[in-house]
Amino acid sequence: MSASNPTMTSSVYRQFYDLTKPRVVQLIVFCALIGMVLAVPGAPSWADVRLGLLACLGIWLVAGAAAAFNCLVEKGIDAKMKRTAWRPTAKGQLSDKQTLIFSGALCTLGSVLLYVWVNPLTMWLTFATFVGYAIIYTVILKPLTPQNIVIGGASGAMPPVLGWAAMTGEVGPEALILFLIIFLWTPPHFWALALYRVEDYRKSGLPMLPVTHGNEFTRLQILLYTFILFAACLMPFIYGMSGWLYLLVAITLSIGFCWYAWRLWRDYSDDLARATFKFSLIHLSVLFAAFLLDHYLV
Repeated sequence: MSASNPTMTSSVYRQFYDLTKPRVVQLIVFCALIGMVLAVPGAPSWADVRLGLLACLGIWLVAGAAAAFNCLVEKGIDAKMKRTAWRPTAKGQLSDKQTLIFSGALCTLGSVLLYVWVNPLTMWLTFATFVGYAIIYTVILKPLTPQNIVIGGASGAMPPVLGWAAMTGEVGPEALILFLIIFLWTPPHFWALALYRVEDYRKSGLPMLPVTHGNEFTRLQILLYTFILFAACLMPFIYGMSGWLYLLVAITLSIGFCWYAWRLWRDYSDDLARATFKFSLIHLSVLFAAFLLDHYLV
C-alpha cells in the first residue's frame, strides 16, 4: 500500500496541474513577456530581469487560477465534449471545493506577488483579467451570445498590456497595439476550432457561431477577421515599434492566415478547418517571436 502512495500523490498533483491549462497559460505568459521586452529599450538590466521574472510568475499564477475556475464552472459542458472530457473536474476526479480552493489560492498568491513585488497597476489589471475571463466570459457571455469569443477576447488579449504595465507602471499606446492584434486574432482562431467541433458545441448547448449562424456564415467571418488582423499586424511597424524583420514576418504570416481563411471560405472541410486552427497558433507564436528577434537583433 505504501508503495502506491507516491503514484497516487503524483496523480493528484497532475490533476491540479491540468486544471491550470498549462499550454494556454504558457502562451499567455509568453505574450506578457513580449510586452515586457518591448517596454524596455535595449538590453535589460538585472533589475529588469528580476522584475520580469516576478511578473511572469504572478501572471502565471492568476492565469492558472482563472483556468481552474473555468474548469469548475464548465465541468458539465466539458464532460459532453470530446476535446475537454479528460479534464479532472469533468471526470469528477477533483471536487468543486478542491477546485475552488485551488483557484482562490493561486489568484491570491499571484495578486499579492504582483502588488508587493511588481506594482499595483499590474495587479489590478491582472485581477480584472481574471474577472473578465473567469466570470464575465465564462459565466455570462459564453452561454448567452454567439459573440462570446469576440467580447470575451478582450481578456485573452490583455497579457502584453500586463507585461508592459509590469515594466513601466503604465499602459502605453504600444501595449494597446499588441492588445489589438491578439483581440482580432482570437475570433478566427476559435471559430476555426468551432467549425470542426461543431457537434460537440451543439451537444453542450453553447451558442457558438457555427451552431447559431451556420458553417458558411462563420467561414465568412473568419475570412473578414483575417483581413482586419492583417492590417493590425502592420501597425507596430507603422508606429515605429518594430523594424523590417518584424514587418517581413508579419506580412508572410498574415498572407498565410488569409490564404487558409480564403480556402476555408471557398471549399470547406474539417481537415482544412483543423489546419487553419493550427496555423493560427503558429501565426501568433511566430509573430511575437519575431518581435523579440527584431527588438534585439535589428
